[in-house]
Amino acid sequence: MSDWLEHSVQVEVEAPIDLVWSLWSDLEQMPRWMKWIDSVKISPDNPDISLWKLKSGSFEFNWQSRILKVVPNQIIQWESIDGLPNRGAIRFYDRHGSSIVKLTAAYAIPGILGKIMDNLFLGRIVESTLQADMNRFQEYALGKVREQV
Repeated sequence: MSDWLEHSVQVEVEAPIDLVWSLWSDLEQMPRWMKWIDSVKISPDNPDISLWKLKSGSFEFNWQSRILKVVPNQIIQWESIDGLPNRGAIRFYDRHGSSIVKLTAAYAIPGILGKIMDNLFLGRIVESTLQADMNRFQEYALGKVREQV
């Protein structure tokens, strides 16, 4: 039996929505700003399926994910189809010159880990890491804006 934990974090990026969208929708680039994501590989057989590897210290998890919904410049929604159970969405809000990016991620904690680790403690670590990832994305996107000037 598993417990699901969910976190939402967001950041405003001083960049046009088209640029912000193009960076996030290239999933294989995510390790550039997501600390725990070691790699993302898109399936050559199906572009909606990707293989993910998460590494943090001595922990390593792999899973396959399926894109459930894509609305350009608005949302990418996913769920895992094997491996580490997770689901979520990344939403984009156009502020005409800047963009708000909101990440919502949920993941299942196996019962044994849930008993060993306090969910509140684990949740704070994950949420602070995700917020730091979003801040790194903000800096990454601003770097891309500067390259275009």
